[in-house]
Order: sequence, then C-alpha cells, then structure tokens
Amino acid sequence: MKWDLRPARDLGLKPIDRLRSQGRETGLGSLAAQGVWRRMVRGYLAVAHRLVVEGRENLPPAPPYVLIGNHSSHLDALTLSSVLRGAAARRGYALAAGDFFFSSGASSAFAAYAVNALPVWRRRTTRKELNMLRDRLVEDSLVYILFPEGTRSRDGAMAKFQPGLGTLVAGTSVPVVPCYLDGAHKAWPPEAKFPKPSPLVLRIGAPLHFADQPNEKAGWAAIAEKSEAAVRALIR
Repeated sequence: MKWDLRPARDLGLKPIDRLRSQGRETGLGSLAAQGVWRRMVRGYLAVAHRLVVEGRENLPPAPPYVLIGNHSSHLDALTLSSVLRGAAARRGYALAAGDFFFSSGASSAFAAYAVNALPVWRRRTTRKELNMLRDRLVEDSLVYILFPEGTRSRDGAMAKFQPGLGTLVAGTSVPVVPCYLDGAHKAWPPEAKFPKPSPLVLRIGAPLHFADQPNEKAGWAAIAEKSEAAVRALIR
C-alpha cells in the first residue's frame, strides 16, 4: 500500500496566525466543536425560522463544490451551511470577511472552530492567497460557501456579483450551486444586533459548470454574470 502523505498546510504557524490562515486544517477538537455547532444551528433555524429547503436534490453527491447565494444577513452563511451533510459538512468552509470575523483572537477562534470560516481580507487579499483557496478546493475536496456580492445588502435587494468567484472555479470541473435565501433580511437586517423569529425559505438551483471559462478577467466576468443570473432566477 502506498501512502500519499504531506505536511499540514498550517504546520508551524503560531496559534493566532493559524486561526487566520487560509491553509488552516481541521483537527479532531474543531471537528467536534463544529458538529455541536451545526446541530445547534439546525435546531435554531427549524424552531425560530421554520426553515424550508427547496431543491436539496440539486446538491452534488460529494465535494468539491461551491455554494453561492444572495447576501443580506448574517443568517445567510449559517443557513447554507446547515443543508450540508456527511463529508460535505465536515469539509465545508464559509469564506468570510477577515476584517470583521477575524478582527480579534476571540472572534477568530469562534469563526475558525465553530463556523469553520476561512478569512478573505477585503482589498488586501493577495493572488497567492486566492491561488491557495483555489488549489485547496480541488486537492482537499472542500465545499466553499461564498456570497459574490461581496457585502450584505442594506435594503435586501441583490447587488451585482463580483468576479472573485471566477478566480476559484474558472477552468475547473468544480460545480457552482446557486442558492437564494428568502426572508433573511427581514429576520436579521444588517442594522439589527440580533435576529427575530421569521420564516426562511432556501431555494437551491441546478449546478453550474465553468470548465470552459478561461482563468482570466474575461472568464471571471462571465462566471459572475452567469452565476448572478442563476441566483436571480430562483427569486419568487
């Protein structure tokens, strides 16, 4: 039997640097914490928001793949991650704003060990860091959850998708699954400190494929445009 072993991507990093690293890998302790967190979130969404999921059959049977959706609330990533099961749940990472979720040691620990988020630093993420995220997606068979608008909508309306998604999937066989979450802005708008009980409906569309798109600006723009159209098509 031949073993394909490699050092951990976060080997040798200081604890705080490890939490904020895009190469952070999941250990047994964090797997246990994330499992508890997922069960709590699923229970909360079922009770407080009576979450209804439409199109669950459109989720690919196994990673890697990317879940994308509209972004108007902190409930968005929690809801999309709640539909993952099995290996997809254990390998699911939300790509989160580093300047918000990783601004302190405490917030970094919560984002890393409970939510299993990876930081994307707005306006200062380097090409090397994007390449690491792209490589990890395929090599480690991960699921990414991201919101191509780049920030939460203040009025609930969808904004234009940014091209960052394309840098991760252009020219690869990784499916992109469009989602639309209805009701999140009403339940927890950006200006509110806490959510309020209110119904949520998550619609999951058919996967998109971008193996034919070049990994360059034109391809990234085309991916953003097609992905935005697929998410908007789920609005009722």
